[in-house]
Amino acid sequence: MKTEIFLIICILCLLTGIFSVPKQWKYFFTLILVLAGFILTSIWSIGLFAENGIGAAQKTIHLFSGNFTTITIDRLSAFFIFVINITVLTGILYAFNYLKPYYSTKNNIHFSIHFAAYIFLYYSMLMVVMLRDGLAFLVAWEIMAISSFVLVTFEAEKREVLKAGIRYLVQMHIGMFFLLLAFLTAGKEAGNIGFDSTAQYFQTHSNFGLFFIFFIGFGIKAGFLFLHTWLPDAHPAAPSHVSGVMSGVMIKMGIYGILRIVFYLQNDLLSIGVLVLVISALSGLMGVMMAIMQHDIKRLLAYHTIENIGIIGIGVGLGIIGIALKNPVLILTGFGGGLLHVFNHSLFKSLLFFSAGSVYQATHTRNIEHLGGLMKKMPGTALLFLIGSLAICGLPPFNGFISEYLLYSGLFKSLAFSSMVQVIIFLSVIVTLSLIGGLAVFCFTKAFGIIFLGEARTEKATLAKETPYYAIVPQLIPVFFIITIGLFSSLFMKPVFAIINQSIPYAETLDLINPALKNLSKVNFAGGIFILITIIILLYRYLHLKNRNVAYNSTWGCGYTAVTPRHQYTATSYTYNYNHLAKPLLLTKKIMPEITEEEFFPDKRSFASHSEDIIRKFLTDKPVEWILNLLKRIATMQTGKIHHYVLYAFLFMLFIFILTYLKLI
Repeated sequence: MKTEIFLIICILCLLTGIFSVPKQWKYFFTLILVLAGFILTSIWSIGLFAENGIGAAQKTIHLFSGNFTTITIDRLSAFFIFVINITVLTGILYAFNYLKPYYSTKNNIHFSIHFAAYIFLYYSMLMVVMLRDGLAFLVAWEIMAISSFVLVTFEAEKREVLKAGIRYLVQMHIGMFFLLLAFLTAGKEAGNIGFDSTAQYFQTHSNFGLFFIFFIGFGIKAGFLFLHTWLPDAHPAAPSHVSGVMSGVMIKMGIYGILRIVFYLQNDLLSIGVLVLVISALSGLMGVMMAIMQHDIKRLLAYHTIENIGIIGIGVGLGIIGIALKNPVLILTGFGGGLLHVFNHSLFKSLLFFSAGSVYQATHTRNIEHLGGLMKKMPGTALLFLIGSLAICGLPPFNGFISEYLLYSGLFKSLAFSSMVQVIIFLSVIVTLSLIGGLAVFCFTKAFGIIFLGEARTEKATLAKETPYYAIVPQLIPVFFIITIGLFSSLFMKPVFAIINQSIPYAETLDLINPALKNLSKVNFAGGIFILITIIILLYRYLHLKNRNVAYNSTWGCGYTAVTPRHQYTATSYTYNYNHLAKPLLLTKKIMPEITEEEFFPDKRSFASHSEDIIRKFLTDKPVEWILNLLKRIATMQTGKIHHYVLYAFLFMLFIFILTYLKLI
């Protein structure tokens, strides 16, 4: 009872504190609460990361009496707690500078609501990964949805922001409906709803149907293809520190839910694995294809979130197929690569969103066509964005390479002892991953080149200034982990393999852990050699030029130098050939009045290009448009004349009389 009273007092202090402290102190109040949660949950879960899986496999804490508020932390929960803590802490540190311009336009209540929502989002995500009771889990899930909606609509005075927020909230509640349906279906026989009842259901029923319902509910949050239509609008609408947290960790709550259910599966594993694999491969491929065509930097990053969720899903799908085929290599590398990519993506995607936020604050535009030459104005931000770009493209020696290497390794090793059908599936995945990686490189050469290289295209870019050091320093946290994972991946793979060992106790998988870690050490060593050679070359260059006169001139222009910035590549011209190849899938169109034969001296014209999300157009926009048109037609019955309404009532009673006479009711 004392614990319950203490927690109630803490919650009341949170609510009263956020709304009562002066505006300039609200940020620090929020930071203290984030640090408190960071320290407390880290202490709870740190023992579960013990080397070689030694230590308690599960920790249970009773906050209140009864199962409703009993939190259970196993290694999977501990891993996601670590991911949440790193990104949320980085986000609140970055927010200190990002929110400064809003202090003159937003009042006290706006900041109170925003910071309270940030705290509730943080603690609700922690609760999501620690609660096992179905009702308590769904309550935390709903708090997470509502608090993130409030954060997305921080600038709700803008129509497009409010529209994006409402679209997000509606789709989150559709996902909530599927989760409730799944929990109720599983709990119908067990007598209670929760993950334990799901495990009982899977033991006596076919697993595919219930898993599919869970997958839709969790997949909407994760942003898999066909379930992603909220994501490209919500991420650009939210403030950049919120976008980093949402893309970095909030969508991973969907991945957590899927993994939690996967580890309870008993049958239909092959069909479930193929389902997850196909949807994930399509998500990765279509996500990066649509990202290439975006001119809004945050929308571009949002579509790359779909791509990386696809890569994570490919790992999960391969792991499930590995269980079905009793293939320990696929189990270890599939789940291992997918889980590591959860952390990897949270690092480089939050870093990219924070860097994009710095660019937006310096130029007041997200349109990359209006930028250019920012590397001279913002060298620190440019370097951070470049590191994030290299990592998200899966290039060594950064962290994205390690998780993708694990997936490739498992696929290639499995080819030798697989059937013809399995070989075709694995080769298809290899080709898909290769296409995703190549297109990602193409996309980020465009993004980095158009934004940071060349000359400034507009006055906004010309007047840009570097963001303050206290906005750059927080971004060094993900940079540290990006490089550390790339060079010392074994330190991070040990707890990941321990999660797999705890969730899928398969003896042959355990035997493969040490060889896999040794193999990763060799990869890390090669990455270290690459960095060392690079440093030596740069040092030699510095010493060689130290005592020489170095002449500086305009950038080499392939035989000529552009007269004006308008002669440079644009984002549209850079992707011109790709645009023509992918036009059927991306629905790209050119917006420009045609020049007729009669126009000998054409008038001044404007040119623009636009691409549509084909899934969103036909899956959500078209049905919504049809329903709205139907409602408009029905609305014609609202004439405002009383005798028409009397006639409607008379016709209804006549209809009921006829049905009664015919004994149809």
